[in-house]
Amino acid sequence: MTLGRLRVRLTLWYAATLIVILLLLGGGLFVAIGVQVTRRLDASLIQATAAIKTATAELETERARGLPADAVEELQIPDRALYLFDAAGKPVTPPRTDVWIDSAARVVAVSGTSRVNVQRRATDGRQLRLHAERFTTPSGVLYIAAAVAERPQIADQYASLIGTFGAAALVGLLLVVAGGFLLARQSTIPVERSMEQMRRFMADAAHELRTPVTLLRTRTELALAQPRDPAGDAAAFQAIEREADRLGGIVNDLLLLARADTGERRVVRASLFLDDVASQAVAAVRALAERKGVSLVVGSFEEAQILGDAELVERLLLIVLDNAIKYTPPGGSVRLDVTGRDGKRSVIVSDSGVGIPAQELPRIFERFYRGDSARSHAEGAGLGLPIARWIAELHGARISVTSQTPGTRVQIDFPPGVATL
Repeated sequence: MTLGRLRVRLTLWYAATLIVILLLLGGGLFVAIGVQVTRRLDASLIQATAAIKTATAELETERARGLPADAVEELQIPDRALYLFDAAGKPVTPPRTDVWIDSAARVVAVSGTSRVNVQRRATDGRQLRLHAERFTTPSGVLYIAAAVAERPQIADQYASLIGTFGAAALVGLLLVVAGGFLLARQSTIPVERSMEQMRRFMADAAHELRTPVTLLRTRTELALAQPRDPAGDAAAFQAIEREADRLGGIVNDLLLLARADTGERRVVRASLFLDDVASQAVAAVRALAERKGVSLVVGSFEEAQILGDAELVERLLLIVLDNAIKYTPPGGSVRLDVTGRDGKRSVIVSDSGVGIPAQELPRIFERFYRGDSARSHAEGAGLGLPIARWIAELHGARISVTSQTPGTRVQIDFPPGVATL
């Protein structure tokens, strides 16, 4: 899947999620409004039936001449139809009622239920709501009072609210689509960079591996094509061994970086002294310096305790020292200092070599990057400094490089206390 399609799919997911949220919110709001409307309507119907009971009781108390129906007929409650039934559920007033209203009254009369609420759709499409309630007058006569009203249509009563909500939802959806696309674009930038870095890494790795493999094949073919000669065979095998060592070194560095990227490299954390590790690194590269005619000088050697992986820290110092020796011409010097001042544990490697041009300094920690000056003065695959930076970051250290022409200075500052591994 291309990144463009991935961005479109993420945007659609954002939009679909918002639509679902809006539907749930709108549906919940619609149901909540409906419940609230029904409760208010039922409350008003209960008040209407209470008015029927009060009027009937007052008529009986005053011993006025008249029937209970007179009391109900005198009541005038806007938008409410009032009914009075006897104890058997037969209508008292008005004398004729709809069948469903009679049925509700008989339910109250027969079932013993004191009150009931019924909703019914009329033939003209209106929603009608009924509340029926049984009551007894002071003289002990049993009646059933009922009140009916039209239930307001939510779509009609809250049309402006629904329209406003719909418009806001549409605007929100458009904003989410636009914002979701920008967010998807921003979120895929690291993926795009990672993919580009991976493609470049694979291309550079293939390029760096192709040269030693080609040389190995060429030297092998030449050795096989020539007549057997002990001296010539020995020279050919030595050249093949050198190329094989170089190829093995590149493969090992690639494997280390791959493990670093995936976090598979196991780190052994222990208390160690930078001066001891630096002493071992100096001893390991001294022969290389002597062979090239470079003076390896040890300056300040202060006690500097850190917490870290001794093998990785030594690898870090070996990379820096090896680079300093490689790019220092014969007769030059490389100096190493270890300090433990101002709460920092520092290793400083300075040389009198060819230096690094200012425009190349920002890229020296990129994998496989080798500037023009590096290519012309020493062999390498451009993996040493990326490994050095990974080791430094693994230990919470900061590695900085400054350079003049000639001369380069590399300083590695380890934090005091426990290193972050």
